[in-house]
Amino acid sequence: MSVEEIRRAPRRPELRDFLRSRRARLSPADVGLPVGGRRRTPGLRREEVAMLAGVGVSWYTWLEQGRDITASVDVLDAISATLRLDPAERMHLHRLAGTGPRSSAPRDTGPVPPELLRLVETWSPRPAMLQDRHWNLLAINSGTREAFGYTGSDHNCLISFFTNARYREMYVEWAAAAPGVVAAFRSDAGRYPDDPEFGRIAGELASRSVDFAELWARNDVGPHRQAVKAVRHPQAGELVFDKTTLTVTDHPDWHLVLYNPRPGTPTQQRLAAAVPDQG
Repeated sequence: MSVEEIRRAPRRPELRDFLRSRRARLSPADVGLPVGGRRRTPGLRREEVAMLAGVGVSWYTWLEQGRDITASVDVLDAISATLRLDPAERMHLHRLAGTGPRSSAPRDTGPVPPELLRLVETWSPRPAMLQDRHWNLLAINSGTREAFGYTGSDHNCLISFFTNARYREMYVEWAAAAPGVVAAFRSDAGRYPDDPEFGRIAGELASRSVDFAELWARNDVGPHRQAVKAVRHPQAGELVFDKTTLTVTDHPDWHLVLYNPRPGTPTQQRLAAAVPDQG
């Protein structure tokens, strides 16, 4: 087996599951095909996808089975169009198939510079956190601990989202946000298809959270979004934040997540009263 074949091997199950899940969500009517008799499984058949994409049925079957075959950019774009993939899903497909941009950089395990640590801490009482590419928490401040209920046992943002009971109870729209959170983590994993740590984290969390396991099985992919986040603090009341995620220039695997009180809400005053003065 060649070096490239070894590199592609971990991506094949992901590619298989992703294509199957995208095919299963479409009906013949969605793509302009006549609706026939009863179907044993939901969604389009493989031969229908192959016909609409202009590829051979056997070739598409091999692709979906995760066999070691080569797909061109044009063919993958045709499949993307047939499966009605959005831009994030299309990019994910290209990365899994080995035709899209992906990072092979080693994991950044260097110490956090003191300048970044100071920035995170001085952002308080507003919440701030520094994450690595696996969503591990490299630094958080007192605002994060107070507003979101993070403790010393919280080491990964994704795991805390699903397992920190206090955080989950406080998050006003937790159920609505959860699918997008999981989709963004899968999108990040697609940027590093040769990094097994994403799969290890997902496997560990799936064994601890039924909610995560169900969402992960959907194979949905989505971008990180600038968002409005609301929590119900047990003492301060409702706090509403604008969330912004920034990439650290000299550590591109790291992301600085900053929360600003939403204008027009009493969040700033409530937060200042809730978070002890660190000065």
